[in-house]
Amino acid sequence: MDYRQDILEASMRALCDELDGMLEDKYGDVLPRHPNRPARGKAASPAYDGLFSTRTAFTLGYGSNYGRGYVVEIELRSLSKVPDELNEKILSDSFELVNELLPKYFPGRDLSLVKDGNVFKIVGDFSLGTV
Repeated sequence: MDYRQDILEASMRALCDELDGMLEDKYGDVLPRHPNRPARGKAASPAYDGLFSTRTAFTLGYGSNYGRGYVVEIELRSLSKVPDELNEKILSDSFELVNELLPKYFPGRDLSLVKDGNVFKIVGDFSLGTV
């Protein structure tokens, strides 16, 4: 893999780690975390502990109006039922937070966050010449 792709992927991971922390700060105690998950800050990565697990996954965007991009995945790791109102609030806040974080982790890139069907997707300039 090209080192510039590694840099881009590391920036995506860093964005997700910060998003995870922001969500933990705001919602980390509203539901009990899954009993098999360590407490926040106890695993090697924020994706593996606490109530939230965040990540991005590249998609070629077949069948999408927006084409290729990175799907933003936000999962609550709890055995409790998540009330619809809480789920919608978390998703709404997550959308705003990712929009705030994009310029921090990808300065100078023409990227935006869109709702593509039932997922959030980061779309725009992923060319490796701008890393």
